[in-house]
Amino acid sequence: MSTVVFLGGGRITSAMLAGLRLAKTRHRLVVHDRNPGKLRDLKKRYAAAVEPDLNSAVKQADVLIVAVRPSSVREVLRAIGKVDQPLLVVSLAAGVPLRVLSKLVRPPVQWARAMPSPLCRSGRGLTAVTFPRTLSRANRKRVQDFVAGFGQVVEVPESKFDAFTVIYSCSHGYHALATLARIAQAAGLDRKTALLASAHALADGIIAWRDGRDSLESLMEEAVTPGGIASATVNKMDAAGYGRAVRQGVVAGVRRARANAGK
Repeated sequence: MSTVVFLGGGRITSAMLAGLRLAKTRHRLVVHDRNPGKLRDLKKRYAAAVEPDLNSAVKQADVLIVAVRPSSVREVLRAIGKVDQPLLVVSLAAGVPLRVLSKLVRPPVQWARAMPSPLCRSGRGLTAVTFPRTLSRANRKRVQDFVAGFGQVVEVPESKFDAFTVIYSCSHGYHALATLARIAQAAGLDRKTALLASAHALADGIIAWRDGRDSLESLMEEAVTPGGIASATVNKMDAAGYGRAVRQGVVAGVRRARANAGK
């Protein structure tokens, strides 16, 4: 059993603790945060140990999870100062690259990055990881085994990590659901039925592709019969700029992630 210390007691830490408890983790889990209320809540909800003192928290860690906002990463890491013991640190800070992190806290600290989603609380999420070339195979496995408690794990080159961060966000699903349901209400459905129909419209097709063996292209051909209602609907959406709007949103998200590297 190792001790995993979270720096930051926000929503992603709460989601990860929930996923770890669901997976019946054997790690000892400790949370540091400057907000006493957050620590009390996490201790009560997940039986996590809490440590209000930053240096005391770091000294307990075998694995350190940096789970603070990107704008707070430098402040937190500078407050840690020099670390004398070997320590594996995993940053969840979107957009802050390994080259920046490794300058803030130097060896014997070893770095990795991970990008889980709040969906990790369900144990059915997806987590991306990226490693420096110098990280040992053993430490890579430690990180991968740890995040496997949240669901599927995929290794992504760091040069592609910002794009993954933007694309892999449950906000896309929530936004699509809210938009489709709102339009369904305008078309005459009551809110409950609009949400139900919209949720199935989005989720059923995605699940069919994920769990089946058919290509996405073949499923789209099957679902959208030429001259039918679905065909008329999606063709009009495409003509109105659906793809362009999504592309512009993704570009803006990647730009925002990259801006975090300079903060």
